Amino acid sequence: MLKKFLIAAAAATLLWSGAEAAEISGAGATFPYPIYAKWAEAFKAKSNIAMNYQSIGSGGGIKQIKSKTVDFGASDMPLKVEELNEAGLVQFPMVMGGVVPVVNIKEIKPGELKLTGTILASIYLGKVTKWNDPAIASLNPGLKLPSQAIAVVHRSDGSGTTFIFADYLAKVSPEWKGKVGVNTSLEWPTGLGGKGNEGVAAIASRTDGAIGYVEYAYAKQNKMTFTQLANRGGQMVAPNSDSFQSAAANADWANAPGYNLLLTDQPGKQSWPITGATFILMYKNQAKPETAKAALQFFDWSYKNGGKMAEDLDYVPMPAKVIQLVEETWKKMTGPDGKPIWTSSAGM
Repeated sequence: MLKKFLIAAAAATLLWSGAEAAEISGAGATFPYPIYAKWAEAFKAKSNIAMNYQSIGSGGGIKQIKSKTVDFGASDMPLKVEELNEAGLVQFPMVMGGVVPVVNIKEIKPGELKLTGTILASIYLGKVTKWNDPAIASLNPGLKLPSQAIAVVHRSDGSGTTFIFADYLAKVSPEWKGKVGVNTSLEWPTGLGGKGNEGVAAIASRTDGAIGYVEYAYAKQNKMTFTQLANRGGQMVAPNSDSFQSAAANADWANAPGYNLLLTDQPGKQSWPITGATFILMYKNQAKPETAKAALQFFDWSYKNGGKMAEDLDYVPMPAKVIQLVEETWKKMTGPDGKPIWTSSAGM
């Protein structure tokens, strides 16, 4: 399902240095859609900037920014520096969050079922096929697990959420790494496909015995039954803002070329093992500098004013030191005249 949010300023215009700001358009990852929608609604009241974001998946976002049909792309899979340079793009992280396994098993409540990465990989490889399999039962001695087939649900579209999920499975399962690998789109060994986090959530919610993976805000909003998961240290942890923050705590963004940094299987006693950032893609040289500046105004405002909204949806805001690094990146973006489109005084 294609989701859009449109913020329209009926007759209002926003002026910077005498120039009119055009409507901003973006497309890509469904992972951050809940927080982008919240930020956009709040930013509307502040600025009257018109914003149109299409939640179509990371693969679609990368494709649209490269074809120059949107002002910014959004992806949960960070592009490598070589690809960024070849396309003339800059990349920066916007917010962090967690991908969580969700299940639909009668009488099992959120956070009750415990899984390990190895078992999760075996389920998605089609090797563990029943909920009362001994491998699952041994981790959950107090739960009444049914002799029911596991209905695997995965993404059907090009997805950064899939990339994060597959990256984690490849780190904990050599078999997954060898047979399936890591990408935004995969040749799935088994299961049903749903488009977007929305599609996976919908299929898993209406299918008895289902397991899927979605961004945590979708699990919360849809009252889905998420699982606990064993982390790198062997600790069973639940997904929440604290466990996401623990995974993000040691992220070394300053030494990550192009901010290409993955947060899966991080150390830390309380770290959620499937944590990731979501990224914005824009052109280094902008044909429409005022539109690009308007987009950066939105991102700058969201960084500096949207932390509480992000935490309310269990995302992790970017640390202040990372925001400072990102704004230095913005200063390298130029218009047709070669002049920077962003300065330290450009924020709202």
